[in-house]
Amino acid sequence: MIEVQDLTKRYGRHLAVDRVSFKVAQGEVVGFLGPNGAGKSTTMNILTGYLSATDGEVFIDDTNILEEPERVKQRIGYLPETPPLYPEMTVREYLRFVCRIKQVPKNEIDDRIEQGLHKVGIVEVYNRLVGNLSKGYRQRVGLAQALMGNPDILVLDEPTSGLDPKQIIEIRDLIRDLGSDHTVILSSHILPEVNEICKRVMIINEGRIAKDGDLATITNDLADASQVVVTARADEQATRDALKGVVGITRVDLMQSAEKDATEVLVLSEKNSDVRAEIASAFASKSVPLIGLRVKNATLEEIFLQLTSGVQEVAS
Repeated sequence: MIEVQDLTKRYGRHLAVDRVSFKVAQGEVVGFLGPNGAGKSTTMNILTGYLSATDGEVFIDDTNILEEPERVKQRIGYLPETPPLYPEMTVREYLRFVCRIKQVPKNEIDDRIEQGLHKVGIVEVYNRLVGNLSKGYRQRVGLAQALMGNPDILVLDEPTSGLDPKQIIEIRDLIRDLGSDHTVILSSHILPEVNEICKRVMIINEGRIAKDGDLATITNDLADASQVVVTARADEQATRDALKGVVGITRVDLMQSAEKDATEVLVLSEKNSDVRAEIASAFASKSVPLIGLRVKNATLEEIFLQLTSGVQEVAS
């Protein structure tokens, strides 16, 4: 569906995007992450045809966006961080205007608008001025305009920026639903949001792709050790003593336990090892009550920090 080859963008002496390459298959929902100034928005603007590249190529199927931008733009719906709205128009007037810009056939415009209104949940405000809507509704109108061309691909840049918690949940659910019918590239600074919505994550740093893959694979690749949280109905010393005989454990760190009269520790073992069965046996043999045993995976925030700020350990 999308293929990016050695994409490069320079602004004078500043190298904003440095030979970026990746592919996105049809139907994928991909989170595109990076710190400010990493080249994320520049890459997305090139993908949508808003910016030209200094070098490299972008293909939508077999069509080169840099050579045939108008043809490719018809297949892409773009929601920038600040939606391109006209406050003096009503919602319906604005969407009709967008349809004309996107060259939707005249006999399809009314149906396209009606479908968009229902899809993003703004039927009740279609006759209101855009400028009188709440930020949450304006964001929905922005999503509706991205859908007017009936695109195969949606590129969404910070779609929940500035929304309240209720609005964020509503927009997340909406994007999740849109992912069933569209290929989606989602940029967000809210990392749990990406974790909830996206099946794949690309992290860009200093103009290059630092990591690309599903979260479980990235976590496994970056983790220096396997981690297990152990909760025992015992004091710290008894808990540590029970763990002493387990082969493969490299470190035991005390954690704050949510359980009353219990000790919780983070047990690190050699990478790709699973010592849970051995831990359970060790506690049973020493008659130390074991009340919790779970694998601890690195969070997306921890992975992001490790890749973009030189943090050496995924979890602490």
